Amino acid sequence: MKNENFNFLKKAKNIVKTGNKKNLQRLRKSIREIDFDTFMVLAEENRRYLSGFTGEDTRFDESAGSLFITETRLILATDSRYELQAANEASQYQIVCYKEGLAEKLPDILGMLQTNRLGFESVRLSYMQHKKMVASIQSAALQVELIESEGLVEKLRVVKEKNEIDSIAAALAVAESVFKNVSSQIAPGMTEKETAWLLEKGMREAGAEALSFPTIVASGPNSALPHAIPGDRRFKEGEPILFDWGAKLDGYCSDISRTLVIGKPDATFKKIYQTVLDAQRKAIDAIRPGIRGKTIDAIARNHIEKMGFKDRFGHGLGHGVGLAIHEDPRLSPFKETILEAGMVFTVEPGIYIPGWGGVRIENMVVVREDGAEVMNRLDTAYPAEGL
Repeated sequence: MKNENFNFLKKAKNIVKTGNKKNLQRLRKSIREIDFDTFMVLAEENRRYLSGFTGEDTRFDESAGSLFITETRLILATDSRYELQAANEASQYQIVCYKEGLAEKLPDILGMLQTNRLGFESVRLSYMQHKKMVASIQSAALQVELIESEGLVEKLRVVKEKNEIDSIAAALAVAESVFKNVSSQIAPGMTEKETAWLLEKGMREAGAEALSFPTIVASGPNSALPHAIPGDRRFKEGEPILFDWGAKLDGYCSDISRTLVIGKPDATFKKIYQTVLDAQRKAIDAIRPGIRGKTIDAIARNHIEKMGFKDRFGHGLGHGVGLAIHEDPRLSPFKETILEAGMVFTVEPGIYIPGWGGVRIENMVVVREDGAEVMNRLDTAYPAEGL
């Protein structure tokens, strides 16, 4: 299986680094418009997008590092665990190593940069960390204004460059190739947990650097839970089995859902599955630049309701996928996002019936000038005979 994906892996190698210079130019333009002296980047995906540094934040209150970006200077502040890695991966940045934490080192960094107005990512800075930084700046007698910012880098990430789309496609190819193998092994008596492990193990062996998210395998009534956790429940003939999985490759994620049945599907499954599939197809056919995401959501949602399943599709139709598994754009009844060419997102309608189970079908699409291009190669048409 590894050989099958060699070309995808090779194509994806070091894709993030090729865009760093262009990404920084775009960010600096935004910083000038907002009038920051310095912008502090704290979110892991944004840090990687702008520097190529792949250090991971293990918990919300632990960080692998922060970027400080001015019109002329680039600093990556980190601790000794990541110092060598940062120097190797983010060669355009000056590496500053702190021992006691970022807050204690902050006055030195801001002094070097002659910062008066420091922008920061409010989504990633906790109240506790903010208090520490303010106290550290005050104790050093610096006159620095901290200014919160929201979505500055995330907005740049919404429309993907070709190399990013290629990397997502490579991650998707790895995940799909593994599912073909695993689905051929599914039989009555297997558990959700062991099947999830086959998917996870297979993706690693096929070259994935990580999972995009914890794999979902849910059978029977459990499949009515959109984010079910695999357990010890054993598969039975005639019940829906919902799979949701994805591989990460060179930092970029993939995300897929399929729903299968062992044995011949009954009339209920066939109706629900066909309803979900038709809703997905109608939505994808309507995707084009300039249309609102909520309009696409409504197309799928209205079809599901028309077929008699009102209030059985509770989540949004789709979400952006890139360096993060959930990012903009969002396709939901509550978002006014206008679609643009180069956006990559999922289209994943579902129907969930407590006590029976659920069906979700999820494909990834990229918006092109003339409509949507489906990135998946796994068929969505359900075989009449089942597994």
